[in-house]
Amino acid sequence: MKIAVTGASGFIGRHLLPVLIVAGHDVIAVVRDKETINDLDVNCVIVEHEISNENNDVFEKLGKPDVLLHLAWGGLANYYSLHHIDTELPTYYDFIRSMVESGVKHVAVIGTCFEYGMQSGMLSEELDTKPSNPYGYAKDALRKQLQFLQKEFDFSLAWMRLFYMHGEDQPGNTLYSQLRSAVQRGNSTFNMSGGEQLRDYLYIDQVVHHIAKIVLKNEDIGVVNVCSGKPVSVRRLVESWKEENGWCIDLNLGHYPYPDYEPFAFWGSDKKMNMLLK
Repeated sequence: MKIAVTGASGFIGRHLLPVLIVAGHDVIAVVRDKETINDLDVNCVIVEHEISNENNDVFEKLGKPDVLLHLAWGGLANYYSLHHIDTELPTYYDFIRSMVESGVKHVAVIGTCFEYGMQSGMLSEELDTKPSNPYGYAKDALRKQLQFLQKEFDFSLAWMRLFYMHGEDQPGNTLYSQLRSAVQRGNSTFNMSGGEQLRDYLYIDQVVHHIAKIVLKNEDIGVVNVCSGKPVSVRRLVESWKEENGWCIDLNLGHYPYPDYEPFAFWGSDKKMNMLLK
């Protein structure tokens, strides 16, 4: 299959491209600037495209792909910014709609666990979405718009709700990267919250292999959680990173308050994902 991947230079994209290529597919990496991906040793076509621009001929520009895998999303440093609703949502809907109208038959999009809002416990795909910040709202709205679009155009949709990830090359504002940076600076302590909140984490290599398998099914899957299905305390997780990497640094627990944009304890149900991956 020919697969166009937006956001190819991001954290997920850089790990996912090699997986798709090794599986024998023709990959078109869609980026704003080729320089951001030139360091990757991958055998794929790289296309520079600014998605916010006119998209009338984008399907042809991207080589008429069979699959559009949409990873791109901006402004992730601030979940509360209205930029997600005012800019990201209409920009990406217009882009995906243009691709569908031009002939793409399968669309796969990265969603977020923030679509569930402040609901606690195990979160399954059957739950109603109740986003509590603009980022979660915009993602949820995009999914609903695409589902309405399916009533007019014949294309399948896979909406993959990611929970939490960790691994090398992660953005600097993430917990793993902040801990690693503190160790590299030679800090004696690492400031964090109390660490008792429960979350759902997957290593990035697991995440991209799950994404690839779901996308390559080429089916109208709808919503599926991409998660571990196992709650883990943030404190336990950080301590495991210390042990695995041999990092000697003390944890200054309780330095920061717990985040107010997510419930204290939540994790994903992996039942549907596991059924798809069999």
